[in-house]
Amino acid sequence: MELHPRTTTELANLLRDHDITATLQRVEIARTMLAKKQHVSAEQVMNKVNKGRYIVSKATVYNTLRLFANRGLIKEVIVDPSKVFYEPASTNHHHIFNIDTGELIDFEADLPQIQTIPEVPQGYNVVGIDVTVRVRAGAA
Repeated sequence: MELHPRTTTELANLLRDHDITATLQRVEIARTMLAKKQHVSAEQVMNKVNKGRYIVSKATVYNTLRLFANRGLIKEVIVDPSKVFYEPASTNHHHIFNIDTGELIDFEADLPQIQTIPEVPQGYNVVGIDVTVRVRAGAA
């Protein structure tokens, strides 16, 4: 998926292509999420969309981001139970999370070597493996 500013019509069509009903709020959230490569929290999305005026509520942002992630439009990156980032769905890659600064950095998916994965329950298929490396400043 190419990231760039899009017209409202392009965004509405993209949402429909992902089986998402295009409402004004969803289009504005999609515009914010897909404008550039970024890692943002739901709170940051809400602030960017609202820009000092009230367009979307916190609940709408959370629900919309979860819908977008479920439909493959964006990725949800959970770095710990209280910290979730969202990013445009793009190439497979992993992340380094700096606990001290809160920064999330991409690294290529072909670097880690995962030899085995746990057996999944019968009737389920592995659809992806995401690696998040957490770092903290310390003595060298």
